[in-house]
Order: sequence, then C-alpha cells, then structure tokens
Amino acid sequence: MPVFQKQAAGYDSWFDRHPTLFQSELAAIRLLLPPFQKGVEIGVGTGRFAAALGIHHGLEPLDDYAEIARSRGIEVAKGVAEQMPYANARFDLALMVTVDCFLEDVPKAFAEAHRILKPGGRFIVAFLDKNGAVVKKYERSGSPSYRNAHFHSPEEIVEWLTETGFSDFRFAQTLFAEAAATAGTPLTGVGTGSFAVVLGRKTIELILKPF
Repeated sequence: MPVFQKQAAGYDSWFDRHPTLFQSELAAIRLLLPPFQKGVEIGVGTGRFAAALGIHHGLEPLDDYAEIARSRGIEVAKGVAEQMPYANARFDLALMVTVDCFLEDVPKAFAEAHRILKPGGRFIVAFLDKNGAVVKKYERSGSPSYRNAHFHSPEEIVEWLTETGFSDFRFAQTLFAEAAATAGTPLTGVGTGSFAVVLGRKTIELILKPF
C-alpha cells in the first residue's frame, strides 16, 4: 500500500485518461453481474467501479481514496480485505477489482468475503491475468504502481475460491491487447484477455480454523 499513499487524485484521473479501457472492464464485469440488493466493493479505491455498478458500500484502507469514494455516494468503511469490519452474512454481492495482486493473504481475504456474504451470495473477482499482455507490459516497464504486485492466473483464483467455499463459476474477459484502442469487446471465458473476471457463488458453510 505505501506506493499508493497520497496518489488518489492521480489514480482517479487514470479512468478519465483511459475511458476505453475502463468501459471495457466495466462491460466484462456486467457480463457476470447478477441482480443484487446489497453489494460491497472490497478495496473500493476512489469508487469508480462501485458507483458505475450501483454498489453503495465499500471497504478501503487509505483515507484519501476513501474520501473520493464517499464523494461518489459510497458508504466506505476503513479496513483491509483479510479482516473486514462487517457482520456475517451482511451482503448478497461482493466485488473485488485488481486488488488480489496487493493482498497479504489472498485465501484469507476470500474466506472473509465468504463470511460477509449471505448463503447463495455472489463474489466477483476481477483481476489482471498474470499471463496476459498487460501484465507483461507492466513487468517490462517496471511500473512503480505494480513493482511489488503479485499477479495471479485464473486457475489460482478459482482454486482459492473453491477452497474457501465458492462454486458454480462463470468467467469473462477483456483487454485483448496492450493498447487502449484495441481493448476489444468483452467475451465469456478466460485465457486470452488480460482483464479476467470470475464469478462464484457461496455454496458451502465453512468452519474455518484461525489463520
């Protein structure tokens, strides 16, 4: 997180500078987005995705990002994905967008998402596929924002989701090239797009051991 401290305005302006990419990512998420009544975005950032998707709750550890999210009408709680300040079974939808690569403990965060979801609730994980063209570009350029990131594959994400009590997976993808102008129309499946989306349903009640 230190690399993102005091960068909220610059981060937020990225979406204005790259509208094609942003809209393509939103469209990929919308391919899988189920009807919901109470949703939360885990790692809401400045609230761009939550506001666009009608999600009114967000979790964010950084105050300057949370302040911008609140200006977009998001009710933001301060906290981290591995230890969320929410009651059990509070939401019927949880969303996480490009947060997995910065987490200290991905399985623990997914277990927390499972805990705060109602039975049958949906969890959407949108992330940069470690085998995609965008991640390869970041690795070549030495992007400071992603210098300490640990990217994952769809297979790894699904394995962790399965271990933490999710199933009935669906998939979508977009960003089929590095350039914004060739983001492409989102498609179902994963493996060719750099931006991957996995939807899982909470189907198993787990008795979790302490981490």
